[in-house]
Amino acid sequence: MIKQDSTGLTGRFERWFEVEVVDPMADFQNPQQEWRRLFAEVLGTFLLVVVAAGGGMMSQAYPGQISRAAAVVAPGLMVMGIILATGKVSGAHLNPAVTLAFSLRGDFPWRRVPGYIIAQLAGATLAALLLQAILGVSATYGSNYPAAEATAVQAYWMEALLTFGLVSVILGTASGAQNIGVTGAIAVGGYIALAGLWGSPVSGTSMNPARTFGPDLASLDFSAYWVYVAGPLTGAVGAVIVAFVLRGYGGGRIGSEAAQGALDTEVGRPDKI
Repeated sequence: MIKQDSTGLTGRFERWFEVEVVDPMADFQNPQQEWRRLFAEVLGTFLLVVVAAGGGMMSQAYPGQISRAAAVVAPGLMVMGIILATGKVSGAHLNPAVTLAFSLRGDFPWRRVPGYIIAQLAGATLAALLLQAILGVSATYGSNYPAAEATAVQAYWMEALLTFGLVSVILGTASGAQNIGVTGAIAVGGYIALAGLWGSPVSGTSMNPARTFGPDLASLDFSAYWVYVAGPLTGAVGAVIVAFVLRGYGGGRIGSEAAQGALDTEVGRPDKI
C-alpha cells in the first residue's frame, strides 16, 4: 500500500497516481467488469447496423450497385462474424428482443437488461450517424418501413413471425438439450439471411428494435417505429413460451453462458445443464 502523505506534494501525487492510474488498471484486468460486456454490445450492434442500414443507404448513394438479395444476406453474414468474435464476452445479443428473451428464460440477469439495451441503441445510432455523414444521404433509406402495399398491422405481424423464428433459433442453439457450440453462429446468421430473402418485401425484416431505432433517430423519422418494437417483442415472448414447452425452464449452465458470455457467468440453476 502506498504510504499516504497529507502535506507534501509527493504524497499528493502518490495518492492521485493510485486512485487515477493503479486502481483503474486493476479494474481493467478484472473480467467481472460489466463495461466489457457493454462495449461488446455497442461494437457488435454498430457493425450490424453499418451493414443492415448501409445496404439501403448505399443503394441510394450508388444506384444499381446493391441488389436486394445482397442487402438482406449481408446482415446475416455480419451477425455470424460478430457472434464468433464477441459471443464469449457479452453473449452477442445485438437486439433488445433477444436480451428480453434470454431474461425471460432465466439465462440473463434482469439487472443487466437496461445497460444492454442502452448499449444496443447507442451502437445502432452511432452507425446510422456515421453512414449518413460518409454517404451524404438520409438514414431514412437505411431504416425499416412497411411496404407501400402493406398496412402497418401486416408489417407488425410479419415482424412478430420473423422474430419468433429468430429467437427460437437463438434459444435452441443456446440450450443444453441441443447445444451446437460456435456453429450456432451459422444457424443464427443463416436464419437472418433466409428471413430477409423471404420477408423483406413486407416489413424490411428488422426483427430488432435497435436496428431500426438508429436510422430513425439519425433521420428523426419515427413514423412507423412502433411496428419494429411491438412486432419483435411479441415474437420474442412467443419464442420463450415455445422454448419452455420444448425444453422446460432455462437458467442452466450452457444457456446462461450463451446468454451472458464466459466472463463471470451467473447460473440461476447450477444443477441444470
